[in-house]
Amino acid sequence: MIQRWDRLDYDALAGSARIIGFDLDNTLANSRKPMLPSVAGRFSELTKHIDVAVITGGRWELVVSQIIDVLAPQACKSNMHLMPTSGTRYYRWLNGEWTRVFSHDLTADQCARASASLERRAREMGLWPGHVWGERIENRGSQITLSVLGQQAPLEAKQAFDPDGSLKRRLAEAVAADLPDLKVHAGGYTSIDVSQQGIDKGFAVRELARLNNFPVERMIFVGDRMNEDGNDYPAVQAGAMGVAVNNPGDTVKFIDAMLERIA
Repeated sequence: MIQRWDRLDYDALAGSARIIGFDLDNTLANSRKPMLPSVAGRFSELTKHIDVAVITGGRWELVVSQIIDVLAPQACKSNMHLMPTSGTRYYRWLNGEWTRVFSHDLTADQCARASASLERRAREMGLWPGHVWGERIENRGSQITLSVLGQQAPLEAKQAFDPDGSLKRRLAEAVAADLPDLKVHAGGYTSIDVSQQGIDKGFAVRELARLNNFPVERMIFVGDRMNEDGNDYPAVQAGAMGVAVNNPGDTVKFIDAMLERIA
Protein backbone atom coordinates (compact mmCIF):
# COMPACT_ATOMS: atom_id res chain seq x y z
CA MET A 1 0.00 0.00 0.00
CA ILE A 2 1.29 3.46 -0.94
CA GLN A 3 -0.08 6.82 0.14
CA ARG A 4 1.09 10.39 -0.30
CA TRP A 5 2.54 11.99 2.82
CA ASP A 6 -0.30 14.56 2.93
CA ARG A 7 -3.10 11.98 2.79
CA LEU A 8 -2.16 9.83 5.76
CA ASP A 9 -4.03 8.94 8.91
CA TYR A 10 -1.11 9.88 11.13
CA ASP A 11 -2.82 8.78 14.35
CA ALA A 12 -3.24 5.26 13.03
CA LEU A 13 0.24 5.25 11.52
CA ALA A 14 1.89 6.33 14.77
CA GLY A 15 0.01 3.65 16.66
CA SER A 16 1.16 0.80 14.42
CA ALA A 17 4.69 1.78 13.32
CA ARG A 18 7.64 -0.16 14.73
CA ILE A 19 10.31 1.37 12.48
CA ILE A 20 10.44 4.15 9.86
CA GLY A 21 12.66 3.67 6.83
CA PHE A 22 13.79 6.38 4.44
CA ASP A 23 15.31 6.56 1.00
CA LEU A 24 18.18 9.06 0.95
CA ASP A 25 18.59 11.06 -2.28
CA ASN A 26 15.71 13.49 -2.87
CA THR A 27 13.96 12.12 0.21
CA LEU A 28 16.18 13.04 3.16
CA ALA A 29 18.71 15.09 1.20
CA ASN A 30 19.28 16.56 -2.22
CA SER A 31 21.22 14.25 -4.49
CA ARG A 32 24.68 13.56 -3.03
CA LYS A 33 24.37 16.54 -0.65
CA PRO A 34 24.23 16.46 3.17
CA MET A 35 20.87 16.72 4.88
CA LEU A 36 19.92 20.34 5.41
CA PRO A 37 19.92 21.46 9.07
CA SER A 38 16.10 21.53 9.07
CA VAL A 39 15.98 17.88 8.01
CA ALA A 40 18.93 16.73 10.13
CA GLY A 41 17.42 18.17 13.30
CA ARG A 42 14.05 16.49 12.83
CA PHE A 43 15.60 13.21 11.65
CA SER A 44 17.84 13.18 14.74
CA GLU A 45 14.88 13.90 17.02
CA LEU A 46 12.92 11.06 15.41
CA THR A 47 15.67 8.56 16.31
CA LYS A 48 15.04 9.29 20.00
CA HIS A 49 11.50 7.94 19.78
CA ILE A 50 11.50 5.12 17.21
CA ASP A 51 13.91 2.97 15.23
CA VAL A 52 14.88 4.63 11.95
CA ALA A 53 16.41 3.04 8.84
CA VAL A 54 18.05 4.56 5.78
CA ILE A 55 18.10 2.35 2.68
CA THR A 56 19.86 3.87 -0.31
CA GLY A 57 21.52 2.86 -3.54
CA GLY A 58 24.51 5.03 -2.63
CA ARG A 59 27.73 3.74 -1.13
CA TRP A 60 28.59 3.85 2.59
CA GLU A 61 30.79 6.93 2.22
CA LEU A 62 27.77 8.92 1.02
CA VAL A 63 25.71 7.75 3.98
CA VAL A 64 28.50 9.09 6.19
CA SER A 65 28.68 12.49 4.49
CA GLN A 66 24.94 12.93 3.90
CA ILE A 67 23.60 11.53 7.19
CA ILE A 68 26.11 10.68 9.92
CA ASP A 69 28.28 13.78 9.66
CA VAL A 70 25.32 16.14 10.06
CA LEU A 71 23.38 14.40 12.85
CA ALA A 72 22.27 16.67 15.67
CA PRO A 73 23.63 15.99 19.18
CA GLN A 74 20.35 14.45 20.35
CA ALA A 75 20.42 11.66 17.76
CA CYS A 76 20.15 8.15 19.21
CA LYS A 77 22.58 6.22 17.02
CA SER A 78 21.66 2.88 18.58
CA ASN A 79 18.18 3.25 17.04
CA MET A 80 19.59 3.72 13.53
CA HIS A 81 19.81 1.06 10.81
CA LEU A 82 21.92 2.11 7.82
CA MET A 83 21.76 0.07 4.61
CA PRO A 84 23.76 1.46 1.66
CA THR A 85 24.12 -0.01 -1.83
CA SER A 86 20.43 -0.99 -2.01
CA GLY A 87 20.57 -3.03 1.17
CA THR A 88 23.56 -5.17 0.19
CA ARG A 89 25.28 -3.86 3.36
CA TYR A 90 23.91 -3.21 6.84
CA TYR A 91 25.50 -1.09 9.59
CA ARG A 92 24.57 -0.60 13.26
CA TRP A 93 26.03 1.51 16.08
CA LEU A 94 27.61 -1.12 18.35
CA ASN A 95 30.14 -0.63 21.14
CA GLY A 96 30.66 3.01 20.25
CA GLU A 97 31.28 2.65 16.51
CA TRP A 98 29.52 1.93 13.25
CA THR A 99 29.79 -1.81 12.68
CA ARG A 100 28.98 -3.75 9.53
CA VAL A 101 26.39 -6.44 10.27
CA PHE A 102 26.56 -8.02 6.82
CA SER A 103 27.86 -7.41 3.32
CA HIS A 104 26.91 -9.31 0.17
CA ASP A 105 29.91 -8.39 -1.95
CA LEU A 106 30.40 -9.24 -5.61
CA THR A 107 33.38 -11.34 -6.67
CA ALA A 108 36.16 -9.83 -8.77
CA ASP A 109 34.87 -11.74 -11.81
CA GLN A 110 31.31 -10.50 -11.28
CA CYS A 111 32.53 -6.91 -10.93
CA ALA A 112 34.56 -7.14 -14.14
CA ARG A 113 31.72 -8.68 -16.14
CA ALA A 114 29.19 -6.19 -14.81
CA SER A 115 31.39 -3.18 -15.61
CA ALA A 116 32.14 -4.47 -19.11
CA SER A 117 28.47 -5.13 -19.91
CA LEU A 118 27.30 -1.76 -18.56
CA GLU A 119 29.78 0.13 -20.72
CA ARG A 120 29.23 -1.96 -23.85
CA ARG A 121 25.45 -1.83 -23.72
CA ALA A 122 25.37 1.89 -22.86
CA ARG A 123 27.63 2.67 -25.83
CA GLU A 124 25.47 0.53 -28.14
CA MET A 125 22.36 2.44 -27.07
CA GLY A 126 23.98 5.87 -27.39
CA LEU A 127 23.93 6.35 -23.61
CA TRP A 128 27.62 7.16 -23.27
CA PRO A 129 27.65 10.98 -23.64
CA GLY A 130 30.86 12.88 -24.26
CA HIS A 131 30.35 15.18 -21.29
CA VAL A 132 29.58 13.73 -17.87
CA TRP A 133 29.80 14.94 -14.29
CA GLY A 134 32.21 12.66 -12.47
CA GLU A 135 32.66 8.90 -12.59
CA ARG A 136 30.35 6.85 -14.84
CA ILE A 137 30.86 3.33 -13.48
CA GLU A 138 31.47 2.90 -9.76
CA ASN A 139 32.48 -0.29 -7.94
CA ARG A 140 30.75 -0.12 -4.56
CA GLY A 141 31.94 -3.58 -3.51
CA SER A 142 28.50 -5.10 -3.19
CA GLN A 143 27.09 -3.19 -6.16
CA ILE A 144 28.33 -1.91 -9.53
CA THR A 145 26.53 1.26 -10.59
CA LEU A 146 26.44 3.01 -13.95
CA SER A 147 25.40 6.66 -13.80
CA VAL A 148 24.75 7.65 -17.41
CA LEU A 149 25.43 11.35 -16.77
CA GLY A 150 28.12 10.76 -14.15
CA GLN A 151 28.01 10.42 -10.37
CA GLN A 152 28.03 14.19 -9.79
CA ALA A 153 25.38 15.19 -12.33
CA PRO A 154 23.08 18.00 -11.15
CA LEU A 155 19.55 17.03 -10.17
CA GLU A 156 17.98 19.06 -12.99
CA ALA A 157 19.99 17.15 -15.61
CA LYS A 158 19.10 13.81 -14.00
CA GLN A 159 15.39 14.55 -13.93
CA ALA A 160 15.38 15.65 -17.56
CA PHE A 161 17.36 12.65 -18.83
CA ASP A 162 14.71 9.90 -18.97
CA PRO A 163 11.36 11.15 -17.64
CA ASP A 164 9.40 7.98 -18.38
CA GLY A 165 12.21 5.56 -17.47
CA SER A 166 12.11 3.81 -20.85
CA LEU A 167 15.81 4.27 -21.61
CA LYS A 168 16.85 2.83 -18.26
CA ARG A 169 14.49 -0.12 -18.65
CA ARG A 170 15.93 -0.98 -22.07
CA LEU A 171 19.48 -0.64 -20.81
CA ALA A 172 18.77 -2.75 -17.71
CA GLU A 173 17.17 -5.47 -19.85
CA ALA A 174 20.17 -5.58 -22.19
CA VAL A 175 22.64 -5.81 -19.31
CA ALA A 176 20.53 -8.43 -17.54
CA ALA A 177 20.74 -10.63 -20.64
CA ASP A 178 24.55 -10.55 -20.30
CA LEU A 179 24.50 -11.27 -16.55
CA PRO A 180 21.95 -14.01 -15.79
CA ASP A 181 23.64 -14.80 -12.47
CA LEU A 182 23.23 -11.23 -11.15
CA LYS A 183 20.39 -8.81 -10.40
CA VAL A 184 20.22 -5.80 -12.71
CA HIS A 185 17.76 -3.02 -12.01
CA ALA A 186 17.17 0.64 -12.70
CA GLY A 187 18.30 2.71 -9.74
CA GLY A 188 17.95 6.48 -9.51
CA TYR A 189 17.12 8.92 -12.27
CA THR A 190 20.08 7.95 -14.47
CA SER A 191 21.54 4.82 -12.90
CA ILE A 192 21.62 1.07 -13.40
CA ASP A 193 22.66 -1.10 -10.44
CA VAL A 194 24.11 -4.62 -10.53
CA SER A 195 24.23 -6.74 -7.37
CA GLN A 196 23.82 -10.30 -6.16
CA GLN A 197 20.55 -11.99 -7.12
CA GLY A 198 17.59 -11.30 -4.86
CA ILE A 199 18.99 -8.13 -3.29
CA ASP A 200 17.12 -4.83 -3.51
CA LYS A 201 15.23 -2.58 -1.09
CA GLY A 202 12.68 -5.35 -0.65
CA PHE A 203 15.45 -7.67 0.54
CA ALA A 204 16.67 -4.93 2.89
CA VAL A 205 13.21 -4.50 4.41
CA ARG A 206 12.76 -8.23 4.94
CA GLU A 207 16.22 -8.60 6.51
CA LEU A 208 15.59 -5.65 8.84
CA ALA A 209 12.37 -7.28 10.00
CA ARG A 210 13.96 -10.71 10.43
CA LEU A 211 17.08 -9.54 12.26
CA ASN A 212 15.17 -7.17 14.56
CA ASN A 213 12.13 -9.37 15.22
CA PHE A 214 9.25 -7.24 13.96
CA PRO A 215 6.59 -7.87 11.29
CA VAL A 216 7.37 -6.24 7.95
CA GLU A 217 3.86 -4.75 7.98
CA ARG A 218 4.85 -2.56 10.93
CA MET A 219 7.50 -0.75 8.88
CA ILE A 220 6.89 2.54 7.11
CA PHE A 221 9.10 3.32 4.13
CA VAL A 222 9.34 6.87 2.82
CA GLY A 223 10.68 7.55 -0.67
CA ASP A 224 10.43 9.72 -3.75
CA ARG A 225 10.38 6.90 -6.32
CA MET A 226 7.34 4.84 -5.37
CA ASN A 227 6.05 4.13 -8.89
CA GLU A 228 6.27 0.52 -10.06
CA ASP A 229 9.51 1.23 -11.95
CA GLY A 230 11.02 3.17 -9.04
CA ASN A 231 13.76 1.83 -6.82
CA ASP A 232 11.70 2.44 -3.65
CA TYR A 233 8.80 0.27 -4.81
CA PRO A 234 10.39 -3.09 -3.82
CA ALA A 235 10.13 -2.03 -0.16
CA VAL A 236 6.34 -1.87 -0.59
CA GLN A 237 6.28 -5.18 -2.46
CA ALA A 238 8.03 -6.70 0.58
CA GLY A 239 5.16 -5.58 2.80
CA ALA A 240 6.16 -2.17 4.15
CA MET A 241 3.70 0.73 4.17
CA GLY A 242 4.86 3.11 1.43
CA VAL A 243 4.79 6.86 1.91
CA ALA A 244 5.39 8.88 -1.26
CA VAL A 245 7.18 12.24 -1.08
CA ASN A 246 8.55 14.52 -3.78
CA ASN A 247 11.49 16.09 -1.96
CA PRO A 248 13.08 16.63 1.49
CA GLY A 249 10.57 19.42 2.19
CA ASP A 250 7.76 16.86 2.11
CA THR A 251 9.81 14.55 4.32
CA VAL A 252 10.19 17.29 6.95
CA LYS A 253 6.40 17.67 7.07
CA PHE A 254 5.97 13.91 7.40
CA ILE A 255 8.47 13.73 10.28
CA ASP A 256 6.87 16.72 12.02
CA ALA A 257 3.46 15.03 11.86
CA MET A 258 4.89 11.81 13.29
CA LEU A 259 6.77 13.61 16.05
CA GLU A 260 3.57 15.33 17.15
CA ARG A 261 2.17 11.89 17.91
CA ILE A 262 5.12 9.87 19.23
CA ALA A 263 7.41 12.40 20.91
